[in-house]
Amino acid sequence: MPRKKCLRHICLEPELTYYKPVGVPLCELKIVLLHLDEYEAIRLADSEGLYHNEAAARMNVSRQTFGRIVNEARKKIANAIVEGMAIKIEGGHFTTTNNDVLAKSNSE
Repeated sequence: MPRKKCLRHICLEPELTYYKPVGVPLCELKIVLLHLDEYEAIRLADSEGLYHNEAAARMNVSRQTFGRIVNEARKKIANAIVEGMAIKIEGGHFTTTNNDVLAKSNSE
């Protein structure tokens, strides 16, 4: 039986939750779902430039778990760019760092 996932801490939810290629209506595109914990991992590692140890501590996960999260997020983003898909950011298994919001993915 797999271990229960611990909640991943995120700083805040993004204001924009969809990204898509210009000139193609959203209804004609395949959509890649990027969970909020994956978004947070990309933000910490690539936008803020944190080392995995520090970013993992901020998200309340192990360094190995952080590595898996950020690698999966990068793969999803790369596939969306290469294949011309939209990216939708939502869901996941997380809590905000101020503990006001608790959300769980419906896909668990």
